[in-house]
Amino acid sequence: MPKRTRLFSQPAGIVSALCAVFIAGGFVPAQGQPAAAPQAVPVGTVRAEHKPVSRANDFVGRIEAINRVQVRARVTGYLEAILFKEGDTIKENAPVYRLEKGQFEAAVKQAEGALERAKAAKVLTAVQLQRAEDLLTRASGTEVARDQALAADQQAAGSILEAEANLQTAQINLGYTDITSPIVGKIGRTSVTRGNVVGPDTGTLTTIVSQDPMYVTFPVSQRDFLRAQQSGHQPNLQDLKVRLRYADGTEYAETGMLNFVDVSVDRGTDTVTVRATVPNPKGGLIDGQLMRVVVEADKPEEKIVIPQSALIADQEGVYIFVVQDGKAAVRRVKTGGGHGTGVVIEEGLKGGELVIVQGLQSVRPGAPVRATPAAQMPGQG
Repeated sequence: MPKRTRLFSQPAGIVSALCAVFIAGGFVPAQGQPAAAPQAVPVGTVRAEHKPVSRANDFVGRIEAINRVQVRARVTGYLEAILFKEGDTIKENAPVYRLEKGQFEAAVKQAEGALERAKAAKVLTAVQLQRAEDLLTRASGTEVARDQALAADQQAAGSILEAEANLQTAQINLGYTDITSPIVGKIGRTSVTRGNVVGPDTGTLTTIVSQDPMYVTFPVSQRDFLRAQQSGHQPNLQDLKVRLRYADGTEYAETGMLNFVDVSVDRGTDTVTVRATVPNPKGGLIDGQLMRVVVEADKPEEKIVIPQSALIADQEGVYIFVVQDGKAAVRRVKTGGGHGTGVVIEEGLKGGELVIVQGLQSVRPGAPVRATPAAQMPGQG
């Protein structure tokens, strides 16, 4: 018995000591008093509302000038003057380069002289033909002589035509010494300087691109086409609007319209090229520029829209917290495209729910919350 007493007396002493420590530290609640309920977490909420939303898809496109001209020399000559300022907007038929004219003016005069000689020869052959025919009618001449005179007269007429063509060619070449702009547009930098000899083999002297309107072309994948077919949304090109965004997210002010869908699929990328025309009255779009292209339907649909700040992602997908019976509840959602600063919810909400957008870091599923409209949360604008 003494041995059993020792075994039990030691644990009893330990328990007594632990109880004394807990009581002294305030860890033992008063007998019969229930534990305190967890405190409600303050959260900011917004109500999930239906809003008119236009269906939209984002692409990456490139700006292209409708008219683009590579200016080249059509005759070989000494470059006498450059008649434009690089980067300026020039009018149609405005002179841009001038070649030395001397040799071309001389070629015109030479062709004029050849034409006059051909005309004089034709006068002589006409007289000779008439004389041969007169002699033949009086039986003083022969048919051979008449035929020879006729051939000479016809040959002289051909020489006139040839001389006229040579004169026209010389005049055209003289006109090519004044190189003009065939379109209205902005002119680039010159690849040659005054004093060089230029010609058809020199290559592009400068480039002129039109400014208003502009094209934007972008590839659309076959997957997007199939998705549109399956959803039943295949509006006409005229029912779609095109909006552009710069690289920093700034939206371009003008709205474009689709005007062309390519007739074949690119075998390398499995995409179809689509093109839109966009006004460019202030020159904000530059040929070759990359832009974000947003294509949206002209007729909006009613969709649920919530702030993007409400979205939380995990391994299972995207979810949000809503207030249900004073507690935070999880709702798995399927998102659509963006709508301003918000996001479209395709599945998971019916509308009218209180969605938590502020104080999410302290929220746990099933935890009590104290909901306040987000705009009225302390410290919020």
